[in-house]
Amino acid sequence: MISGSCHCGKVKWQAREVPSFATACSCTACRRYGALWAYGREGDVVTVSGPTATYTKERWVKFHFCPECACMVYWRSLQLHKDGVHQMGFNLRMSEPEDVAGVPIIRHDGLNSLDDLPPDGRCVADYWF
Repeated sequence: MISGSCHCGKVKWQAREVPSFATACSCTACRRYGALWAYGREGDVVTVSGPTATYTKERWVKFHFCPECACMVYWRSLQLHKDGVHQMGFNLRMSEPEDVAGVPIIRHDGLNSLDDLPPDGRCVADYWF
């Protein structure tokens, strides 16, 4: 199990296991947030706690951040999956570096093509250090 929290600790996420990859997205929101997203189904793979403020300009997700320290902690899909569960992206930058350092990064061109870019061998640690 791994976990993450905002800087002040009021908003948290917890995932059942270390993800097999994370995404660095270049869309207009994610490139500003600097998030490294891992994914899961709410309540199944990932659980969240704490009060959040939200922002959405996208048609498919609502971003959740801490109203106290303003860290971007996770996003939740606006549409429910057919089984009534939300998909979520949780920001691995809210974890302790040693817990997620080896997670491979997939670069996603969310700005132009919505395609994943060719792998370059980088992992979370390469984005932090």
